[in-house]
Amino acid sequence: MLTYSSMDQEARREEYKKLSDAYAAYKERGLSLNMARGKPGAEQVSLSTGMLYVIPYNDDFKGEDCPDMRNYGGLDGIIEAKRIFADMLGVLPENIFVGGNSSLNMMFDTVACLMEQGAGAEPWNKQGNIKFLCPVPGYDRHFGITQYFGIEMINVPMTADGPDMDMVEKLVSSDSSIKGIWCTPKYSNPQGVTYSDETVRRFAALRPAAKDFRIMWDNAYAIHDINDTPDTLLNIFDEAKKNGTEDMILEFCSTSKITFPGAGVAAIAASENNLKLLKKRYTFQTIGYDKLNMYRHFLYFKNLDGVLAHMQKHREILEPRFNMVTSMLDKNLSGLDVATWTNPNGGYFVSVDVNKGCAKRVVALCKEAGVILTGAGATYPYGKDPEDSNIRIAPTYPPIEELELAMEIFCLSVKLAALEKLI
Repeated sequence: MLTYSSMDQEARREEYKKLSDAYAAYKERGLSLNMARGKPGAEQVSLSTGMLYVIPYNDDFKGEDCPDMRNYGGLDGIIEAKRIFADMLGVLPENIFVGGNSSLNMMFDTVACLMEQGAGAEPWNKQGNIKFLCPVPGYDRHFGITQYFGIEMINVPMTADGPDMDMVEKLVSSDSSIKGIWCTPKYSNPQGVTYSDETVRRFAALRPAAKDFRIMWDNAYAIHDINDTPDTLLNIFDEAKKNGTEDMILEFCSTSKITFPGAGVAAIAASENNLKLLKKRYTFQTIGYDKLNMYRHFLYFKNLDGVLAHMQKHREILEPRFNMVTSMLDKNLSGLDVATWTNPNGGYFVSVDVNKGCAKRVVALCKEAGVILTGAGATYPYGKDPEDSNIRIAPTYPPIEELELAMEIFCLSVKLAALEKLI
């Protein structure tokens, strides 16, 4: 088949009429399908149901460093949970702070801490206009945090190796008002890119003009592989030690997409200096997070090997879904010159770039036919995609039969939007 751009107008109109009739038939079905957010599906959540019953009725609730898990205390979490997170991230347990159920909450609190307390300098909110670098396309909730605090956001293009490091190095070394950068270094949201070894080394070797610059290293998908060729991510703390830049890095993770999204456990990996700063805030914010939930996770998994075995069960559920999405894109859109897409080895998303100026129209067409997607523009700061081209697909939540139907409608909508631009 010819590409749409190489067709004459009569052929385009004939194709548009055929596709419009198919689209109308879908609309008549009154469907309600959702691919909007990266939520684990019911099968995935059910994998962890046994955790709810893992604490025996006659348990003494004593941990190695906690006399009673049921009581107050233990600001930075129990040692048993720290060890699991430390092994997951490749740091020492003393560099781990275990918090509540949300790494997003911990990222928000960290920015709030730096805004109000500072880090070896005046608090950010007393330094005038401050800025953050935002690799794009990226995670909308990262951008939401910085926008909430009134921090100016600067787009940095993503490449196949991670953020454009030439641009990052130039900006942070020349502008002291740039205070940080958001990073999802493994299976980035939404493209599924894992930062190359060179990119990680360049991050660890940054020499920012701002002495209180922080790399917000959101390692949300550290162990979320979905096939036999998983990506590997260089340990940024190992590289930072070589450069004496450990204070520059704040690494976040959680079990939200491992156990229960609403009742997981989150953690920060950080240097001694950064942990002191954060504990100063948390001392007034809480007496301690949910140690019973930490304990429950420890009893269920025992160690990192137990977590990794559990992740294989997730893979068995997710791999067919991702294969479904990419095979549907290949089958329906290849050779038409209307879209490009990623084929990640892990994470939670597939990123699709449609023709310039078409993303909002595609999302609107899908919605009219009963398929809900993340809003066009959400993967850019302020919700403004300058090309109006990027769309994030989340294959995890719908049952696979609904996912196939949703992808049929998505591909049809991409073709209709492209033809509307050309006719």
